[in-house]
Amino acid sequence: MDLRFSAEDEAFRDEVRTWFAESLVGEFAELGDAGGPGREHEGVEVRRAWERVLGEADWSCIGWPQPYGRGATLMQQVIFAEEYAAAGAPHRINHFGENLLGPTLIECGSEAQKQRFLPKIKLGEELWCQGYSEPGAGSDLAGVKTKAVRDGDEWVITGQKVWTSLAHIADWCFVVTRTDPDSTRHVGLSYLLVPMGQDGIEIRPIVQMTGGAEFNEVFFDGARTAAENVVGEVGDGWRVAMATLGYERGVATLAQQIGFARELDDVIELAKRTGAVHDPILADRLTQAWIELKVMRYTALRMLSNDKPGAEASVSKLLWAPWHQRLGELAMAVQGSASLETDVDTGDLDELQRLFLFSRADTIYGGSNEIQRDILARRMLGLPRG
Repeated sequence: MDLRFSAEDEAFRDEVRTWFAESLVGEFAELGDAGGPGREHEGVEVRRAWERVLGEADWSCIGWPQPYGRGATLMQQVIFAEEYAAAGAPHRINHFGENLLGPTLIECGSEAQKQRFLPKIKLGEELWCQGYSEPGAGSDLAGVKTKAVRDGDEWVITGQKVWTSLAHIADWCFVVTRTDPDSTRHVGLSYLLVPMGQDGIEIRPIVQMTGGAEFNEVFFDGARTAAENVVGEVGDGWRVAMATLGYERGVATLAQQIGFARELDDVIELAKRTGAVHDPILADRLTQAWIELKVMRYTALRMLSNDKPGAEASVSKLLWAPWHQRLGELAMAVQGSASLETDVDTGDLDELQRLFLFSRADTIYGGSNEIQRDILARRMLGLPRG
């Protein structure tokens, strides 16, 4: 694919840049780029209000096809992500709705589901979380035991999910459940849309090393959702869940890489201030990190040029997760002994310490790297399961 920006693309960039200059003001500008990894607790209500501003101006869900979204091209989505980061806007709080559920509904959902849920996602009026992992079924999603039983016009859900990001502020959850009690593995699963604000759902935050608690345990004890809130057919949940995972490895990874670039810039600036940049070993590691980030960018663009990326989407996870961990380690090396100290008065971590601690989980969440290697081995190399 041609990775250069056209004249039309640059005109689009000017439009985006102008809008940010006019709209990113007041409390939104004051909040800055709050809400990043490990900081999801910051400015929740302001970030929700910012989602409404984006949606009303048609700058939310720009990659969704018309009439649901703007229908932006891949390169326009790249430009928007770049300008969003350059503007220092608050981190998006609508990731699961915009980047995962919305595209899944457009591909697999009924027309009624699209009409009901997509406008509210676009306007940030309903936030979503993802009910996939369980204590005995993390990256191995086929081991799901949470069950749903039909009761008249509703499904009744019983079971437990874990590592459910932002469940404590979400309005809805898309949940993979077992609707055929006699089934095993990939067969007999269904993909349900479940309202969170009801009796029968208990949310328990999981406190992490960073001190934040955006991950949660979610217990379903007789929770209910309408019968029509099955995406796709009953028993076809594996196919729908895999569609969602494909979107998780999609254009959202480009915005993620913009965030990575900002973190790398921070580490480089610190190395300049402390003089660590003159250490030949650290200078080599900084250079290598910059090169690998460029490789990630072009790999992602190449993959996304395919409308239906398959197993190769696992490559992006295998690239970014260990890279981000190495960046956290590099940040600590650049800080030196200061990396072991916290704020004297509050005990708070600084941004680079938070980066290091949060990135320890990168190779586990979003599908562990071991599972991604297994997918590539079996689906691309044709190796036997083993």
